[in-house]
Amino acid sequence: MRILVVCGAGASSTFVAQRLRTAAASAGLDWDAMAGSESSVTGSDHDLVLVGPHLGDRLEAIRASVEAPVALLPDDVFADRDGSRTLAFARSILAVAGDTPKGTS
Repeated sequence: MRILVVCGAGASSTFVAQRLRTAAASAGLDWDAMAGSESSVTGSDHDLVLVGPHLGDRLEAIRASVEAPVALLPDDVFADRDGSRTLAFARSILAVAGDTPKGTS
């Protein structure tokens, strides 16, 4: 599972991606989460794109530029110190999308 966490410049998303990777590994999941900016979405081959809450006004444009599910992260995502809530959020988006690639269970 390849997840892209998007924010304005890629700085704050780095923390979210690191915490998500740690939480996924603790849950025994083979997930890779990386940080990027909006420009890194186009043409990417990620399985899921999580968008920082401050980019809510760009959500539809981001969705239009990628085939993977795209979701807006909750406003309190940066307070999720261990990544467990972000992991639960990602899993819920994948369940709704019907996407269960290897390593998501």
